[in-house]
Order: sequence, then structure tokens, then C-alpha cells
Amino acid sequence: MKKHNFSAGPSVLPKEVIEDASKAVINLNNNNLSLLEISHRSKDFISIMDEACSLAIELTGLKNNGYKAIFLQGGASLQFLMVAYNFLKAKAGYINTGTWSEKAIKEAKLFGEVIEIASSKDQNFNYIPKEIKIVDKYDYIHLTTNNTIFGTQFHNFPDTNSSLIADMSSDIFSRVIDYSKFDLFYAGAQKNTGPAGTTLVIVKESLLSEINKNIPSMLSYKVHIDKESMFNTPPVFPIYTAMLNLRWIKKNGGIQNIENKNREKANLIYNEIDNNSKFIGFVEKDDRSFMNVTFNLIDSEEKDIFDKICEENNVVGINGHRSVGGYRASIYNAMTLESVEVLVDCMKKFEKL
Repeated sequence: MKKHNFSAGPSVLPKEVIEDASKAVINLNNNNLSLLEISHRSKDFISIMDEACSLAIELTGLKNNGYKAIFLQGGASLQFLMVAYNFLKAKAGYINTGTWSEKAIKEAKLFGEVIEIASSKDQNFNYIPKEIKIVDKYDYIHLTTNNTIFGTQFHNFPDTNSSLIADMSSDIFSRVIDYSKFDLFYAGAQKNTGPAGTTLVIVKESLLSEINKNIPSMLSYKVHIDKESMFNTPPVFPIYTAMLNLRWIKKNGGIQNIENKNREKANLIYNEIDNNSKFIGFVEKDDRSFMNVTFNLIDSEEKDIFDKICEENNVVGINGHRSVGGYRASIYNAMTLESVEVLVDCMKKFEKL
């Protein structure tokens, strides 16, 4: 029986993407070699890498805008370090909206002065700071567009004369935004892009001219771009599956259509939270994420009862992070409306008891 997987990551992938990837593990392109054993220098994989990078640029609307896409390793956590190593010369501004922002700040402090220009820590990160005024000149401004743990999301981005850099790990490709506002953005694959093991980085080429220091090769954006994501052996399977997933997004109407479906799913579950006497949302309504829905029980002693209903209906992966408690339903691009309807039905059954 189907499991309704609301895990925050690694997370649900489209069924057809999983099926196509599994076939390639046995035999890629009918060449009698497994995807897992082909050379990353082979024509087959170079074609895969080129298509994955091209689709990433196309779907974000950055074609012919002077951006490059690369696939790296180390997750978003390595990008916390690489961003600062490459671009922090004197002073950088960070907007602190949760755990991953704090981790990025910690790494950046190793390379220069970090100014926390706004924060929502005072309310356990249940909102996005508003009316952020950026007066000083910074090497760059860094923010996290969607906060996986706390369930908040930027719906408007601050204006700045500094380079804008973003961690988009949990909402890239999920909604229509002006990606050209950002000079660099990155995303760990294991939420909306593909399986864990690779990280997509999209960078404006003109930003690279600002790098004026020696950087170890493995941590240099210039090196990875010059080597077209192949400075070292890339993670072949995750990149291939990411390519399939980007194909799937394009085939299904692109980001605009994906956003429409994501809004429908989010509205359905938030409406239930707001109208169900057993639950309360964690996040301020204006800042709710369309990707990670966080909510709590009014009476925490009833947790076992609701958990049992979910288990009986094959709803998995909804326990909240320890920082928030309660529940978190991650409804990434591949999450079906049907699965959200099953969760909402569980909530309705729980209220009637």
C-alpha cells in the first residue's frame, strides 16, 4: 500500500523519475552499462551534465543572463563555507531566520566580519523579519529563502545594492520568483531537485571577477566552473536523477504550473489547521511556507492518538523537528494532492474523536 511520505529530506520524488533512474542503473541508454559504472568523462555522462545544467538555467529564467550552473558535493553546508571563502573580503550581512541561517553565519565568521542585519530569533523563528533596511555596503547579503525546520518562507526579498546570495535548498523550482535578483544561489538536491549527494549552485559570472584571493581548488567557484563541474569525479547518479527531475518539471508546465499545484496543496492543509479545533499553526500566517507546514496539537497529550491515525493511513515523516516539536508536513514539488488529502482526512478524523 502506498506510503504518503512527508519527510523533510531526503524526500519524495516523482514516481516516473524513480522508475527511469532505476532503469538506468541496470542499463543506461541501451549501451549495456549501468549508470553506476560509466565514466564521468564519457559522452553519455557529459551529455547528462550539460542537460542538467541547461535545464536549471532555463527553468529559473536565467538563459542568456550571464549565469552558470554547476553541480558540487558537500551539501548546502559546504556552501556556507564556500560563499564566505570566495566572496567575504571585509564585511557581509546575514539575515537570521533559523537553524540553517545560523550555521551559515558560523562558517562565515571564519573569514571576516559578519553583521546580523535582521533576525527572528526572538520568537523562535516563527516569522520573517519585515522592512529590512540595508544601508551599509556589504560584500554580499545572505538569506535562506525557505526555512525547512521552522516553516517560514520569504515572499518578498529585501532591496540591496550589495550582491544577494541565497540558500534555496528547500524551495528552489517551487515557485515563480525573479531569480535574477540573486548573484548566487544554491540548493542541496534532496528536497526539490533530486536525491541526496549533489548540490546545485547557480552563479552570475560577473560576481566571479570580485574574487581577489587565493582559494584552495576544491573550494573555488572559478575552478569548478572552468572544469564544468568535473574538477573531481562528480556524483553521477544524483546528477542524472536531478536531470530527470528537471525534465519532469519542464514537461509538467514548468515552475508556474508547479507553483499552482504547490499553492493548492498548501492552502488545503493550512485551511484545515486554521479550522480544526485540535491544531494550531506554528508560523505567522503571512510568512507561512508553501513547502514545510509546521503545526502543533492544542493538547500534546493526545499525540499518540493522532500518530496512530496517521500510521493506520500510511502517513509517514510528519514529526516536527525538535526545535519546534509537533508536526511538519513537507509538501515539495513531487508530493501529490492525493497524499495531502489523506493527511487532511486524518486530521478531520482526529477532531471527531
